[in-house]
Amino acid sequence: MRERSIAVSIVLSIVTCGIYGIYWFVVLTDDARMESGDSNAPSGGIAFLLTLVTCGIYGLYWAYKMGKTIAAAESKNGIPAEDNSVLYLILQLVGLGIINYALMQNSLNAIARKKAGVQA
Repeated sequence: MRERSIAVSIVLSIVTCGIYGIYWFVVLTDDARMESGDSNAPSGGIAFLLTLVTCGIYGLYWAYKMGKTIAAAESKNGIPAEDNSVLYLILQLVGLGIINYALMQNSLNAIARKKAGVQA
């Protein structure tokens, strides 16, 4: 897992009309899955496909589940865990998924910095 710039990811998502956002969704899911050690969680590609097939309904579950997965990854890596599942679900419900991506990436960046031995 590597640290990603949140600002660059948001700009690329806007400039590419959401195509980079799809990639970001997939790598966020894969990174959180890898860091939490949850082998039962679907891969990023499967999560995207399920979101597409269910017309976004799976995306609501995904947002909630990502809060739990990231909290598990934080505690596994010695970072005080924050369970933002409900926040992610609410933001997804009101159409602010890109804010979710930014918040999730921030948490994953903290894990990446911790693993690299960089002080926050």
